[in-house]
Order: sequence, then structure tokens, then C-alpha cells
Amino acid sequence: MSIARYSLIAAAVLAMAACGKQQPAAEQGAASAAPAAAESSAGGDTVKIGHAAPLTGNIAHLGKDNEYGVKLAIDEINAAGGADIGGKKVKFELVSEDDQADPKTATTLAQRFVDQKVVGVIGHLNSGTTIPASKIYSDAGIPQISPSATAVAYTAQGFKTAFRVMANDAQQGKVLGEYAIKKIGAKKIAIIDDRTAYGQGLADEFEKAAKASGGEIVKREFTTNQETDFNAILTNIKGAKPDLVFYGGMDAQAAPLKKQAAKLGITAKFLGGDGSMTPEFIKLAGADSEGQISSMPGQPKEEMPGGKEFLTKFKATYGVEVQLYAAYCYDAAKVMIEAMKKAGSTEPAKYLPELAKTDYQGVTGKINFDEKGDLKNGAITLYTVKNGKWNVLEVVN
Repeated sequence: MSIARYSLIAAAVLAMAACGKQQPAAEQGAASAAPAAAESSAGGDTVKIGHAAPLTGNIAHLGKDNEYGVKLAIDEINAAGGADIGGKKVKFELVSEDDQADPKTATTLAQRFVDQKVVGVIGHLNSGTTIPASKIYSDAGIPQISPSATAVAYTAQGFKTAFRVMANDAQQGKVLGEYAIKKIGAKKIAIIDDRTAYGQGLADEFEKAAKASGGEIVKREFTTNQETDFNAILTNIKGAKPDLVFYGGMDAQAAPLKKQAAKLGITAKFLGGDGSMTPEFIKLAGADSEGQISSMPGQPKEEMPGGKEFLTKFKATYGVEVQLYAAYCYDAAKVMIEAMKKAGSTEPAKYLPELAKTDYQGVTGKINFDEKGDLKNGAITLYTVKNGKWNVLEVVN
């Protein structure tokens, strides 16, 4: 699973976040600034679905990946003539916005979605933007499905409008902590996190599981999700002589961290979560990416029930490989529209109960939600970089 400028130190309001070339903002976003007509939100010929992710900044490649996944699902449905909802053929308009991985921006555009009368939102990418925005969607009664925010706090708030289609950090952190001790054989562990809801939340869950499995935490350090110089932190960690270093954060920091560790002669194993399990990580870290171990909620992309077909279709449509969460975004959009079909309405209040009862076979696997809106029975896959490619180590169900 599918990964924030929000500091947990500076803002005790909400725990939040969950990588780097600049890319242009989505073509969709600003073009749909005028509020939608009431008929549209009530199930007219065209209704709006919102999508939010960082489309600029150091994890824009992940934001575009998410946007493409949602767009692919909506374009397919529209190309087939639309969805049959309540006896009408309904088409969908994607309103995609750049939340810049920033909580304040996220809440601003969340209110914009409400004002535009979107009937549902796929997003946000990061936990640190998903969590504050979720309150606004809840207050407005607009269903929200995050394809990539894994922080436990998102669904722990009790909002009936909040759902996610991948395993959360409690599941992922537990698998990583146990793997570090029981499979890698680590005894002395150093932990670094980026102080985002995603990074710190995952690191906390990892620490809990590692300690429970008999590991000793010899250092706990933190940085930010904008930092690129980790020499001071790594020098401090080197002195503690850990045999494993865990990083909670995204690839834009994980890659230079790994390169600088190699330059300092740190030979410890490096372990991370889904934020580092990207093609971009290998590109940025180069030869120093070798040996990195990272997890990803879900089955390996090629082994997902619809994985091979989706990957081929995605590449043919957009000319790029899937980074991380695109398949989850695709499924999230399909799940949302399927709920509308079953309810016979695009009105949020009418299709929300059907969304909660989702029983859907998607590209990523079987999708059912528990009472909190979390995915039931989510798998976690562990990967390692070998010969410049991510290779599957094992799948934990």
C-alpha cells in the first residue's frame, strides 16, 4: 500500500501522511470549477467523481499513478455508454485536484469538492491529507474511498463515509516487525521516520511488532518528508551498530537515505514499507538500491486476479509502468460506481449503504469492508531489490 508536509510535532490536531520529479497538474482539475447542477448530483446524465493526490512535488509520480488508475476506470465505463443507474445511462466526469501532499491544501480542495457537488471522492493518496479531508466529506455525507492511505487513524475516527481498499499500517507494520526478527534475524534495530502520519504510524507499528518478537531498538530518529541530507542521522545510527535500519516514509527520502548509508559504510539491512517499494526508488538509489527489502499491501501486481491484464492496459493507455497504487484506484472507482448501480442512484445518501455492503471482485482481489470501512483480509507482500528489480520474497495473508 499504497503513501505529506504535515508534522506531527507541529500539529497535534491529527496524526497524518503517507515520492520525485516535478510533473504538471492534472488536466482535469481546474476546468470543472463551477458548482454542478442539482440534477447532476442526483443522477442526471453526467455526475462528478473527485480525485485528490499530490500532482506536483517530490511524489508527483505517485499522484499521477493514482489519477491514471481512477481515470482508466471512468473512461472505460463512459466508453461503454455509461453505467445503468436507476434506469438511466449515467456518465462520469473526473475532477482531479492537486492536494500537494499538504493537509491544509487537502482540506481546501475537499470543501471545493463539496461545493462542486461531487458524488464521491477517490483519495487522498497520503494519510496526512486523507485524515483531515475525511472530516469534511463526513460532514457533507460524501463517500470517500482511499486507495493508498494506510494510517490506522483514518478509519478509526468512526466516519461512515470513509473506506479504503488496501491493508492498513497495523497489518503492514506487524508483518514487517515480525519479518525483521524471525526471517532476517535482526537483533539490534534502528528506526527512522519522516514524522508524517504514514511514516511515523508505520514505524510505530513496526517497533511494536519488532519488540514483541524479541528485537532491541537501539536508535529511534526522525527527519521530514522534504529532507535529502541524512548524514547526521546516519552517523549517529552507525555508532549504535544496528544490524537492521527501518525507514518509515516515501521513496523520495528512502532512496537518498540508502545511498548515503552505503557511502558511510553502514552494512545493516534496510527495510521499509510501501512508500519505498517503487520503480522510482530503484531509479533514484541506483546500485545502492540492491538488497533493500520493502513491503506492499496486497498481492504482487502480476499475481492479482486481474493484474496482468490491468498492467498491459495501463501501459498501453498511458505509456508508463504502474508505480504503486493505480490498480487500487481503478478498483476504488469501480466499487463506488457499482454501489450506485445497486442503489439505483448517484445520490451519496442513497448509495452509501450499498458501498458499506460491498462484495466485489476487483483487479486487486476480493473487496469487502469491515464495520470501520477497512478492507477485510488484506494481504501483505514482501519484496527485495535484486539485479535492479523488485523481486517477491513472500506473501503474508
